Amino acid sequence: MLNKLTPIHKLILLSVLTLLIAALYLLYNINPNILEYQLTGRVRKVIAMLLVGGSIAVSTVIFQTITNNRILTPSIIGLDAVYMFIKTSLIFLFGSTSTVVLNNHLNFLITLVGMILFSLFLFQILFRSKDQNVFFILLLGIVFGTFFSSLSSFIEMMIDPEEFLSIQSAMFASFSAINEGLLTISGIVLLIMIFIAFKIKNYLDVLSLGRDQAINLGVNYTNVTRWLMVMVALLVTISTALVGPITFLGLLVVNLAHEFIKEFDHKYILPASILISWISLFLGQWVVEHVFEGNTEISIMINFIGGIYFIFLILKERNVA
Repeated sequence: MLNKLTPIHKLILLSVLTLLIAALYLLYNINPNILEYQLTGRVRKVIAMLLVGGSIAVSTVIFQTITNNRILTPSIIGLDAVYMFIKTSLIFLFGSTSTVVLNNHLNFLITLVGMILFSLFLFQILFRSKDQNVFFILLLGIVFGTFFSSLSSFIEMMIDPEEFLSIQSAMFASFSAINEGLLTISGIVLLIMIFIAFKIKNYLDVLSLGRDQAINLGVNYTNVTRWLMVMVALLVTISTALVGPITFLGLLVVNLAHEFIKEFDHKYILPASILISWISLFLGQWVVEHVFEGNTEISIMINFIGGIYFIFLILKERNVA
């Protein structure tokens, strides 16, 4: 039945489902006596989920397009580990009570610059040759991820235990510990990034054909992919700064979007990925709060499911190869 639907109808279906699950999360088991208090907290979480889900979905779509592979995501390549290293280094160098750490916007700016610089460095490695084996890129991601995670762990051993607590809270994604000071600036940056992504959707369609085809069709491949890597760094910084890292969410939702839409046109894949990301977060957070009663975090659930799906994709890729 779903196969008979057009991509537009499928997007409408996803939109309706998103609204229904958002309403379920907002209104389920609500107490009229503390209605304002409960709604305020839930609305704040919904806003954060909209920003995080949108950022992860768009960054993953862009990254998979320029690498031309549906297994790779910014998190798997090690960008989350780089973020944690920068955050840990700032606390180690300046202390958890310094202006650099406590000022949300200054901290966000410094982290963003670091992420962009690393993304440009990664760009030079990933795109220096025409053909890059997916398993080499995955290995590279594991090396970078392990390297920066090890550096972060080493620094954590040398800092004061009280300052370590401020780092620990950022290690796992939690919508109970949202960095509210960044909601406004994150929302503005995300809207700009989504606008740009839809504006250049035709470029993304061409890039998905591969490097040689894109160059033959007149795309300035090096410059376009370099700027796209900067966009990815911006979006990863937004999602990780707000709630922490969710490694496999992007992999899960973008692949589900491809399977559901069954189109390669980015004007369908982008909104479908965003909507499925929102559905996953709304539903996941509802399960965390009302089924597990807050005894786990949404990142643990998503990474468990996404990790299994990642292994499935690796085995599938190997069989195809």
